[in-house]
Amino acid sequence: MTPQSELTVRRPVVVVVDDDIAVCNSLKFSLQLEGFVVRAYRSSAELLDADDLDACDCFVIDQKMPDLTGMQLIEQLRRRQISAPAILIVGRPTVTLAAQAAKNGIPLVEKPLLGNMLLTKIREACEITRR
Repeated sequence: MTPQSELTVRRPVVVVVDDDIAVCNSLKFSLQLEGFVVRAYRSSAELLDADDLDACDCFVIDQKMPDLTGMQLIEQLRRRQISAPAILIVGRPTVTLAAQAAKNGIPLVEKPLLGNMLLTKIREACEITRR
């Protein structure tokens, strides 16, 4: 038998990008409680400067940020060949944004983040990454 200390289970890595520090910290805390490894960034630029983006299982990105929109940030990630699933969190999705997200297979989760919708989408995204 393998000793318990030798068993290592890789926990999914979720990257949260939101310029609102309260939202960022809240998501980080709640996702860590659910067993995820969470890295939080306060801007698109901060995320794009990170070294290990390809080690991410899922991105949770706020649509409305000062430097780039969430959709623009996802486009930047795709240009860099970073293909981990992304989820956009939005206050009020427009028809145009919803159509663009649907076309690119990006789920939208509306703020306020009530219930388990975001957690469900993150789990689904991490499951896709593990296949």
